[in-house]
Amino acid sequence: MFASASRRALGSLIPPKIASPAAVSSGGTSARTQSVIDFYSKLPKGPQPAAQKATGLRGKYFEGPNASGAPILATIFILFGIGYTIDYNNVKS
Repeated sequence: MFASASRRALGSLIPPKIASPAAVSSGGTSARTQSVIDFYSKLPKGPQPAAQKATGLRGKYFEGPNASGAPILATIFILFGIGYTIDYNNVKS
């Protein structure tokens, strides 16, 4: 891969340089640095809030200690049984 192509490919992964040595050593902050500081100061601080537990069928069968695929298999077998019964009765008549 060419150097310019790799630079373009990695450009989205490597953050832009927001502070130059002159801006940092002069004690002042540039407008670009100030916008980054404002952005990060608005982010929530502290631990992440606990996730809400799922309720209903999802919480009962698909999450938690009793999680299993049994309801999905039961639904497939029930639909197969209904379809087989309908097809059997249509062919019979």
